[in-house]
Amino acid sequence: MQEEKFKSGFVAIVGRPNVGKSTLLNQMVGQKVAIMSDKAQTTRNKIQAVYTTEEVQIVFIDTPGIHKPHHELGEFMVKSAFQALAEVEAIVMLVNVEEPIGPGDRFVMDKISQYDTPKYLGVNKIDKVTPDALMDYLQTIPNQELFEEIYPISALQGNNVSNLLSRLSAAMPEGPQYYPSDQISDHPEYFVVSELIREQILHRTREEVPHSIAVTIDKMQVDEHDKIHVYANIIVERKSQKGIIIGKGGKMLKAIGTDARKEIEKLLGSKVYLELWVKIERDWRDKQRMLQNFGYREDDY
Repeated sequence: MQEEKFKSGFVAIVGRPNVGKSTLLNQMVGQKVAIMSDKAQTTRNKIQAVYTTEEVQIVFIDTPGIHKPHHELGEFMVKSAFQALAEVEAIVMLVNVEEPIGPGDRFVMDKISQYDTPKYLGVNKIDKVTPDALMDYLQTIPNQELFEEIYPISALQGNNVSNLLSRLSAAMPEGPQYYPSDQISDHPEYFVVSELIREQILHRTREEVPHSIAVTIDKMQVDEHDKIHVYANIIVERKSQKGIIIGKGGKMLKAIGTDARKEIEKLLGSKVYLELWVKIERDWRDKQRMLQNFGYREDDY
């Protein structure tokens, strides 16, 4: 009996902002590697997460939501999403069953149609609708011939995700194991820690703040008691935003820090001391130098 060859490959997850791409990515690998929020455009960098079994390794790329950019950061995010499509073995497009197929979805379909890569459509958030509503929605999907298969799923609850994962595994070509079996992300801890802090800010602040924040890590060091000290900066564009982040008597900043610390401790498996500072950098999203300083570098791709 011939031994099965190891298979591997890269899969891009694409779609409009806020359709559940990061949630699906986390569900696929069984652990949080991408931050989740009900705010659009949560993901800014291409997050690479790694799924490994004895037979296959899939490196998932969670791209920023494809949207019409309004500033340099937006341009970076959309360019990043399109770059991912040229270097993968499969593309998973997500749509949200709670929202009618619109111009944004058609725009994404048009873009991915330019690639010969096999494509799969995930109809997400089926836990939010009735079976009849789901069947009606499936009838409205245009360009169905573009996709190898269509998978109704719940990225949050995991419904039908294993079937999509099995199909993607079968579609991978023979290849090497790129990452160790126990590694689930290619991003350094500094990046993941900064994203966990940003996630808590997104959860707690008003609409005008989320898109104009960045989080940088000054340093992470371990003391003699194996406690990890994290020193981080929250970057905002305006004084009013700084006030919102700090909150009355520092209450908001303390709440952000408490929740972020718990998530970082889960990630690192160790006690954490987290110190947060809020700094103003006016119009940083439109300054190329600032974008690079805050980790949005095209040469990372």
